Amino acid sequence: MADADPKRAFAADSEVSLAEKITAPPKRRRVSRLVLMLGVPLLIAAIGGYFYIISGRYISTDNAYVRQDMISVSPDVSGRIVAVNVRENQRVKAGDVLFRIDPEPYRIALAQTEADLATARVQVSTMATDTGSAAADIQNARAELTLAQATYGRQTALMKQGFTTRAAFDAATQSVAAAKAKLATAEAAAARARQQLGSGGGSGQPAAIQVALAKREKAAYDLQRTVVRAPKDGIVSQTGRLQVGNITPSGVPALSLVVSQQAWVEANFKETDLNHMRVGQPAKLSFDAYPGLKVKGHVQSIGAGTGSEFSVLPAQNATGNWVKVTQRVPVRIAIDGTPPRAMIAGLSTDVTIDTKEH
Repeated sequence: MADADPKRAFAADSEVSLAEKITAPPKRRRVSRLVLMLGVPLLIAAIGGYFYIISGRYISTDNAYVRQDMISVSPDVSGRIVAVNVRENQRVKAGDVLFRIDPEPYRIALAQTEADLATARVQVSTMATDTGSAAADIQNARAELTLAQATYGRQTALMKQGFTTRAAFDAATQSVAAAKAKLATAEAAAARARQQLGSGGGSGQPAAIQVALAKREKAAYDLQRTVVRAPKDGIVSQTGRLQVGNITPSGVPALSLVVSQQAWVEANFKETDLNHMRVGQPAKLSFDAYPGLKVKGHVQSIGAGTGSEFSVLPAQNATGNWVKVTQRVPVRIAIDGTPPRAMIAGLSTDVTIDTKEH
């Protein structure tokens, strides 16, 4: 036994196994073949049925981008930039100084309005004195009228008795008329002086002082606005125009402020995808910039018009050169929670919405 050849023993065993396989009944092979023939089509049918069932439930688009509120910061006054306190992509808080405009012209303007206010007060004081003088003129005109009327009465009585001349009577008549005219002139002057001292409103201040006060407030406001501050928390962008020495006009944007408190996604869906879409439906977001990152969101609102309706040059289909194009509707997707990565405005996004419709 010890001297037996192992190779011959292994060959003998192999010949016995092969003989058993040849002589074994083919029943087991038939069962395996039957399982394969039936299982594969059933698996394919199950997969196809699953996709058929969920078809129409999930709608997706890659025509979507991250959006954030942007504020164009422009100065309220024009002037030369004397200081820039921010740099590109710097985070700022509401009230932080962004840049300063030369305040000297506006300080001079404020001083001028202060002088105008003082002049207006002097003029009002002078008009108050004129009002008192007009009252005295009225009293004097009334006294002269009383005297002229008395003289006229005496001349009338003497004229009836024949003890005066026609010339004296006419002179008395003329004196009465002149006294009445003088009294009317004095009363008109007094009324004009009172109107000049009047406020013309509910403030109680004379009109001249109100005008001077308004000019002073405007000058003080302009001086205050030479310091441009951030209206909200955010990130400063497009600061290339902010250079010390440049003249910045009022009302023209000098920089942009990206309000980073809350970002959202604007997804442009085909009009054929809106049948089952509703506000509040859940959405999944993925970003080209962050592979593997999945963010949850929900439909916040559906646009009131297609993108072409709000374009600068909307399509005019009434010309006859009409080709039907599937329109896209902007849908606003709110981001749930705080994503682990920065939501930079303009990032390309893939959006999938679960409409829960089978």
